[in-house]
Amino acid sequence: MFPHEMMIITGTQADVATKNALSVMRVSRIKKTRRDADADEDMDASESDSDDDNSGSAPTLMVASVVHHGCVNRVRAMPQRPSTCATWSDSGHVMVWDLSAQVTKVMTTTSDERGKGEIAAPTRVMPKQVFTGHKDEGYALDWSPVIEGRLASGDCAGGIHVWDPVADKWSVDATPFTGHQAAVEDIQWSPAEANVFMSCSSDQTVCVWDTRQRAKPALRVKTHDADVNVMSWNALANCMVATGADDGTLRIWDLRNFNESNPQFVANFTFHRDAVTSVEWAPFDSAMLASASADNTVCVWDLAVERDAEEEAAAMAAKDNALAPSDLPPQLMFVHQGLKDPKEIRWHKQIPGLLLSTAADGFNIFKPYNVGPEVK
Repeated sequence: MFPHEMMIITGTQADVATKNALSVMRVSRIKKTRRDADADEDMDASESDSDDDNSGSAPTLMVASVVHHGCVNRVRAMPQRPSTCATWSDSGHVMVWDLSAQVTKVMTTTSDERGKGEIAAPTRVMPKQVFTGHKDEGYALDWSPVIEGRLASGDCAGGIHVWDPVADKWSVDATPFTGHQAAVEDIQWSPAEANVFMSCSSDQTVCVWDTRQRAKPALRVKTHDADVNVMSWNALANCMVATGADDGTLRIWDLRNFNESNPQFVANFTFHRDAVTSVEWAPFDSAMLASASADNTVCVWDLAVERDAEEEAAAMAAKDNALAPSDLPPQLMFVHQGLKDPKEIRWHKQIPGLLLSTAADGFNIFKPYNVGPEVK
């Protein structure tokens, strides 16, 4: 029930390396936004009452930051222990951080204790571990959902290193997994298999890896006609993988029919007009996913939806709805606009349908009215 709250880990990309920070944020008092006065004069009483029930205090933001040397190319929180995070720096180093003190700080600070709401300067904290063995900076980074503490990082030189937890540290083999001919853009661990992960690259391919065989990938498949920027492995339907490319294409793959000789996608969406920068399957619906693009949009897709010609004809005859453009995919459920260069889109794990997007001009928290169950 409203109001809700959420915890966020985010990193900055400042113009000076020493100005960057890694921030833990707690957003409280998340509630429904009120309708514009002239948006719908026929709004019924129940909707009006619902808005009134959520018209209390404004949302609050608590922030606790640590200094991060270099731009944060990517940050990922360990799913089993979210206060432990890994970051890719443009310095070429991968770092693991213990942010439990920062989490405690934002959880115990109340709005009355914030004074005028100033954000404190980042504190200096040493990372738990720094890996300097990559040959270049990178963006690919993912924690295993199966083995707690297992991490994979990929760089722009095409190398991938797997981190294995040992006591309170990590053992990282100096010899990388090699198979890509260009930058590794994203990595996804299998939701079910402990030793399997996938990677995508600007060499237009996706590789499937077994951690017990680092010399070459188990499978290397050309999936797009442009750089493959991002990917997401479906945790609710383990055979499904989504990939997004530099030419704006978003493709869905069934791993049961994923092969090098004749790769066949399940779906191919060309709605985005620029590079796909982020994609993630919904944690509450195996057929739903969200994508972000450099065309300044975030889209929500439902693969279970199909165009019904008879239903559309009946709606037009009754003049209930306008006819959708013929090139508009029926699976496109929602388009969020007004962003400037969005980079990440993430689903809230506990509030079905709630999304967080990050962009050059800030971040948005929103829930499309037609996605997921109604949030009370």
